[in-house]
Amino acid sequence: MIDLKGYGPQLAEGAVVTIELALLSLLLALFLGLTGAAAKLSASRVARGVATTYTTIVRGVPDLVMMLLFYYGGQVLVNGISDLLYEHYEIDWFFQFDPFISGVLTIGLIFGAYMAETFRGAFLAVEAGQIEAARAYGFTRWHTFRRVMAPQMMRHALPGIGNNWQVLLKTTALVSIIGLTDMVRVAEEAAKAERSPFLFFIPVAAVYLALTAVTELFIKWLDRRANVGVVQGEG
Repeated sequence: MIDLKGYGPQLAEGAVVTIELALLSLLLALFLGLTGAAAKLSASRVARGVATTYTTIVRGVPDLVMMLLFYYGGQVLVNGISDLLYEHYEIDWFFQFDPFISGVLTIGLIFGAYMAETFRGAFLAVEAGQIEAARAYGFTRWHTFRRVMAPQMMRHALPGIGNNWQVLLKTTALVSIIGLTDMVRVAEEAAKAERSPFLFFIPVAAVYLALTAVTELFIKWLDRRANVGVVQGEG
């Protein structure tokens, strides 16, 4: 392991935190994306309205502002509720926002909005005739989704998921501003202490580059698997 004036082990630990943060945020984003896409395509006007409001607001607010609002604004709100509970009911309750959990929730919430549009477009790309054929064969809604819609939807969604993942991975650097000790925060503190920004930020940039390169290869592999048997130029 490269020592980097004693900061090497801390940078390695920070890199692990960054990877964990990115993966958990991705899982949340995928869940919110599927839920949002289903709501936008549903027959319920209320569901469509809620999903549209969510995606419009989140995509219109800068990621940094969203992060600060959720972490600092959320803590102020919780403190206010705690004070009210104590004043009116003498309930002594307090909750401290955790930077890691806040980072996962905020990044997942942000990219869930982008994933929702990705999945919505992918669902719409599935030919309606195949869905009608599945129902004509007696498939239930669940079996139609699992055997017909999901495999073809993923084929159309994978490029968008890959692009969103690449941006999400780089967005994890924002959590350093709310106190999470990821590799960006470690590098920032080390660079200030040693006055050697290149020594610490270049390795951090290299780690991000390596992660994006590896995951891009993985997405391309998944894309090839999903398109097995599909004629080039089709769909």
